[in-house]
Amino acid sequence: MRNEEMLLIPGPTPVVDSIYDALGQETRSHTDARFAAIYRNAIEKTKAMFKTDGEVFVISGSGTLSMEMALLNTVAVGEKILVISQGFFGDRFIKLSEAFGLQVEVIHSEWGKQVNPIEVEEKLAQGQFKAVTITHADTSTGVAADLETLVPIIKKHGALVILDGVCATAAMEENMSKTYGSEDAKIDVILTGSQKAIGVPPGLAIVAFNQTALAARKQLERIPAYYSDIYNWIPIMHDPQKYFATPPVNLIYAYDEGMRIVLEEGMENRYKRHTAYGKAVRAALTVYGMNALAEENAAAATLSCILYPEGLDDVAFRAALAQKGLIVAGALAHLAGKAFRIGHMGNTTEEMLEKAVVLIGETLIELGNTVEIEKAVEKFKEIA
Repeated sequence: MRNEEMLLIPGPTPVVDSIYDALGQETRSHTDARFAAIYRNAIEKTKAMFKTDGEVFVISGSGTLSMEMALLNTVAVGEKILVISQGFFGDRFIKLSEAFGLQVEVIHSEWGKQVNPIEVEEKLAQGQFKAVTITHADTSTGVAADLETLVPIIKKHGALVILDGVCATAAMEENMSKTYGSEDAKIDVILTGSQKAIGVPPGLAIVAFNQTALAARKQLERIPAYYSDIYNWIPIMHDPQKYFATPPVNLIYAYDEGMRIVLEEGMENRYKRHTAYGKAVRAALTVYGMNALAEENAAAATLSCILYPEGLDDVAFRAALAQKGLIVAGALAHLAGKAFRIGHMGNTTEEMLEKAVVLIGETLIELGNTVEIEKAVEKFKEIA
């Protein structure tokens, strides 16, 4: 990679040269048949990644726009939605729901832990919820949602499953054809962005709807949206030479190449690789006395929120790492200054993560800590 720094934050993530090369190709008309062919290929690859027989949407925007599209096209004003929140980004659905006049109720988990499924069951039994949102991997806490448990509970109560895959897609299993215990227990909507495990620069909102979610959109008739209305985008997704709003031509080039890389590696291989990377990084850092916020059985494969040992200064630590060319992220909300977040997803390699373990160890020593770098590296290699 021709990147000057190792960008190991929860997103954006490292971009490989072939994606940069695709991004830098000549900008063509958004109705040019040559561009339309690339756009069409990218859309088909997205369907293949999600294994959906429904519709996918790849448009200019961010993960937040994807969240809006997921809600506006499935839940009407005044209808009830349940937000399952396992951190900062789960909570974002609350404000979005309120902005669109939805009745929102929330189940919070303690930061670092998964939500209690019994609470979900009890809440859904109390009233008719149109949809339930789940953040697959919360970027603030590094906690992964237990889909095997949650999806069947939600579907038993007749609600739509809306999955926020922003920090999980292409690294953690998101299969829309998979059944969770019964034929009807499937994920209905998955929303994501381009800049995390897919490994493409920021700027694309990506949403997938299965047939059940599309039926929900049909029942709504008109919705309070224009750009976010999937009915305005379906004709373009079927024939990219048609026009609704100008697509980000060069980002589509890059995304098509990113999706080629994803599918060429194979989804099962990517799931295994990311799981191993996450476990290896967390195990190595425990050697330094740096423990993950999330317990291992609830930890996401894509990023980890790592608690500092007592006395370590967050600003000094991250600044020293940056001087060495390693960029990690600070923690959010009440964990600010008490932890850092490290991404291990997308185009990130084993060699990069091993180097990161070394640089973190060297930085800890410089800041007055006694650590065993060789032991940490050995622990990393045992798992990665």
